[in-house]
Amino acid sequence: MSGRERILGRVRRALADVPGDDTPYERAVVRDYLREHGGRSVDETVDLLAENLADYRAIVHRCAAGELPSLIAGLLSGRGARTVLVPPGLDPGWLAEAGAERIPDRAESDPHELDRVDSVVTACAVAIAETGTIVLDGGPDQGRRRITLVPDHHICVVRVPDQVVSSVPQALGRLDPVRPSTWISGPSATSDIELDRVEGVHGPRTLEVVLVSGR
Repeated sequence: MSGRERILGRVRRALADVPGDDTPYERAVVRDYLREHGGRSVDETVDLLAENLADYRAIVHRCAAGELPSLIAGLLSGRGARTVLVPPGLDPGWLAEAGAERIPDRAESDPHELDRVDSVVTACAVAIAETGTIVLDGGPDQGRRRITLVPDHHICVVRVPDQVVSSVPQALGRLDPVRPSTWISGPSATSDIELDRVEGVHGPRTLEVVLVSGR
């Protein structure tokens, strides 16, 4: 018996005495909690996102849509990136001015190949101001989860204000529950019992978030 079969067997046994017409889970839990804490304007919400991202040691940039290609090119050049990993649905205009070699997101890429890539550029699904969190859901402009975990440098583009929400409940309302999601609050980091912080343990050591406004 596989691990999957054992787990599903336990679930079936746990649910054996639940009536077939019992209240569906979606309606069994009261969800009348606050959807947002306090009233903020759109600009204040974006400012809070930027503040909390920086507090988590992400590097935050702001630009207009027309400035995005040159900004990304400058970030890659400043990093000395010779290669950049590109999700299949990423807007090609974002990298129009970048000189780095573009590496496509391929299913057959192994961790060693991904580790040799200098940087990765993605979009996001939603960004949460109150927690300083970027959420990826594996969409075409974000690629598979592992491409944002293995390379050491991640540039993530957030469209403001369209992709910015105040709270986690608001973010969940925008996400498809059947899609895999990655929640990022700053660059990868951990601390030992002495509180010595080590970055880049289980994800990028450097996270740069670009808040881009306009079309």
